[in-house]
Amino acid sequence: MTAKAISARAKAMNSARLAATVRNLAQFRYALRKFLRFSENVARKVGVTPQQHQLLLGIQGFSGRGSASVSELAEFLQERHHSVVGLVERAEQSGLVRRTQDAADRRVVNVTLTARGKRILLRLTRRHYEEARRLSGLWEMCELSRGAHTAKNPRLRNSNGRS
Repeated sequence: MTAKAISARAKAMNSARLAATVRNLAQFRYALRKFLRFSENVARKVGVTPQQHQLLLGIQGFSGRGSASVSELAEFLQERHHSVVGLVERAEQSGLVRRTQDAADRRVVNVTLTARGKRILLRLTRRHYEEARRLSGLWEMCELSRGAHTAKNPRLRNSNGRS
């Protein structure tokens, strides 16, 4: 095989690899967006905003303590500190969370769920778990979930066996 033919074959394989990667990313994005849309809708159906649902998740699960500081919640939600303060204030007014000053550092505000917040989060968690199981076929269909971008996938290997 000539050098020119090898170069043309490598370009075609790179093009095919790129096309496969784009398809995989599109499938992944579709599955992710479908799950997020479900999440937004089910949160509203139980009487909270999607942001409040995310807040409840962060409080209960992010730190592993069953509570979280406003700074931890800002990291979890990928929001600015002052935006999270407003979200926490609205959630507190709705009876979902409780704020307390940290005993060791009075500058730190810790947020915990109220009994109502825990009930709503449990309900939402059950629904999300069911939906995630239902969508598992979509996730499995997406080759990214199986590591298609690695050399383990023979479709993405070049002619010398390297990715």
